[in-house]
Amino acid sequence: MRQFLTGSKGGRLRFLLLSLLCLGLAGCQVFSFYRQAVTGEYQILAHQEPVQKLIDDPHTPVKLRNKLEEVLRIRRFAAAELKLPAERSYYKYVDLHRTYVVWNVNVAPVLSLEPKTWWFPIVGTASYRGYFEESGALRYAGKWPAKDWDVYVDGIETYSTLGWFHDPLLNTFLFEQESELAEIIFHELGHQRLFVYGDTDFNEAFATTVAAEGIRRWFVAAHNPKAYQQYQAGLAHQNDFVQLVMDCRAELTAVYDDTRLTDAAKLQRKREIIQQLRTKYAAAKKVWGVSGYDEWFAQPINNAKLNTVSAYYDLVPAFQSMLRAQDGDMEKFYGAVKRMAKLPLAQRHEALRQYLKPPKSN
Repeated sequence: MRQFLTGSKGGRLRFLLLSLLCLGLAGCQVFSFYRQAVTGEYQILAHQEPVQKLIDDPHTPVKLRNKLEEVLRIRRFAAAELKLPAERSYYKYVDLHRTYVVWNVNVAPVLSLEPKTWWFPIVGTASYRGYFEESGALRYAGKWPAKDWDVYVDGIETYSTLGWFHDPLLNTFLFEQESELAEIIFHELGHQRLFVYGDTDFNEAFATTVAAEGIRRWFVAAHNPKAYQQYQAGLAHQNDFVQLVMDCRAELTAVYDDTRLTDAAKLQRKREIIQQLRTKYAAAKKVWGVSGYDEWFAQPINNAKLNTVSAYYDLVPAFQSMLRAQDGDMEKFYGAVKRMAKLPLAQRHEALRQYLKPPKSN
């Protein structure tokens, strides 16, 4: 571990370790959670290899070398066209020998879409709790159903330390298709460009908007309209899926807020509305001609799971309108978002939603 206790990275790791020791005084469960977080991050940092060294190594598999070279191109584009801090991350690679880097536990009351939140030393309040081992996530998740809470464990391929460390490339996402890989990198670098302490919805929607704009410019620069059309078709299906979920959430909210209904009646309506969501998806698939969300629908659907879709997309249209208001100038866009980020949370979200309102006519 000594090699990480020098320079800025060492100072940050020392901070994490001190936080771990202090939190140990708050109870065994809290200490155990932060211990696995520090251990998981250390294991990633300890096993990373320089990308250029792997590219130059004749023994590196061709498939891996090609993807690493592709990442270098994406990083250069992110810095030049999107003004993202690409120099800080993705110049090292780690094979974790597993499918996901972390597993997030999402929790919400059985009769509410208000997610449970947790406070963390670095990110502030967040609506999920991440584990570097699936077993730890499942153990923690298993405690909630008995308390009448919905719970959902979601395997995550990517994550960001928000600039605290130089995030490496991971096998969990490196071998995605070109458009998906670029989108991931743009999204995660977006978090490093701007992050608002304790506002998950704002942060995820901002990064999603940056990634979508990055992908558009990426294909324009590559003069590959056919590939972009294919990406747009997938994006249209994604938007349809998100709309289905949002409509479902709106119906559920109306039921949960209806004081005339008993809890038993609300639970019955909840089951019916979620079944209607499944029926609507089956109909949508026939129109799309593809079945990209079968895996999502194959598992139980509850409030906690529905919230994971909302966090990423609910505020995206407002951010996109905000970007258009800046004529697509990324620096001006970041500046406007940064100024908005200084507002209290409720005012911040209201100011953002103002971009969805049509301009007043003279």
